[in-house]
Parts: sequence; structure tokens; C-alpha cells
Amino acid sequence: MEELQSIDILGREILEDARKKAGRILKTSDDTITAKSAEWDAKITAAITELEQKNLRNSRYAEAEIMAALPIDKLRIKSAKTEELLNAAVAVWFSRLSRQQVLAILQNELAQRIAVCECLDEPDGIYVTICKIDKSEAEKLLQEVLPGKPCIIEEAHSDALYPEIIIENNKVRITASIDKVTEFFLSEQRAELIESLLGERGFCDA
Repeated sequence: MEELQSIDILGREILEDARKKAGRILKTSDDTITAKSAEWDAKITAAITELEQKNLRNSRYAEAEIMAALPIDKLRIKSAKTEELLNAAVAVWFSRLSRQQVLAILQNELAQRIAVCECLDEPDGIYVTICKIDKSEAEKLLQEVLPGKPCIIEEAHSDALYPEIIIENNKVRITASIDKVTEFFLSEQRAELIESLLGERGFCDA
């Protein structure tokens, strides 16, 4: 009986040892798997980072090549777009002017030019050419800037986008036009207008 009990105890001890060895093996396996997983994660992360950096370098290199190869085209596109925006802004500004304001601008331009001109005398004849202005409007305007002086008014076609009036004789030619007003304004205030339209960084960064 004692011998059977001893065998039973021995069997339990063997099983216990086996379970302990199995536990150690499983733990070692788990530790190995965890370590390998961390190792592979690190390798994968490093590989992805390297690929991203390589792609970034390639992208920057390609961008640099494109920018170096096409600076004139880029400048031309930027310039064309800027002009388009400026012209659109001028068109909007003009569309908001009343007819009285348009005529007042032309009258002011003529008055300033006539004030410094000594060659406008009626014996030589004063001829007036108008575009996008009614004859009645021109007559009223001329009465203000050339009071009492007879003028011969003719309507003419012009490439000008906006109203203009030209006064001339055989010695001098004076032109007042919304086109010239806007051209002068754009040349004098170009930077401010571009900044207003596109922001401080300008169109190329838009």
C-alpha cells in the first residue's frame, strides 16, 4: 500500500515538474515572441520612416527640377493671373460708378490738362472726339472746361474699354479717359492693390 502511495506521489511530482517546465517554455516563447514583435515593429517603423524621407527628398528634388525648368512659365502664369484679377477689380469699381461720377472724372482730367496748356485757342479750331460718351454729355462737359469756346464734336470707335474724350487742334492733343486714369492708378498703387486682392504672401503662394 505504501508503495502504491509512493508511486502516486511520484507521479504527481512528475506532472508538477512537467507543468512547471511547460510554463517556463511558454513564458520563454511569449517573451521571445514579444521581443521579436518589438524588433520587427522597430524595423518596420524604421523602414517606413526611411521610405517617407526618401519620398520627401524625391518630391523636393522633383519640385526643384520643375521650378528650375519652368521659372518663366510660372512667372508668366502669375503675372497673367494677377493682371486678370486687377482688371476684374477695375471692372467692378467702374460698374459701381454713377454716370455723373464717370463724367466728373473725365472733366477733372481735362481741366487739369487744359490748365497747363497754352495752345488751345479757337482760331485754330477745337476738335473733340468722344467714345462711349453721348454728344449731349460731351457738350455739357466742354462748357465747363472750355466755357464759351466752340467745339466740333465727333463720335468715334476706340479700343478703349471705358469712356474717353480727346480735345485737339493743330498744335496740341489732350486726352482724358477712364482707361488712363485706371492705368495710372494701377501703376501707382499696384503693390497695395495686389496685397489687398491676394494677401501679403501674393498669388504664387495662394
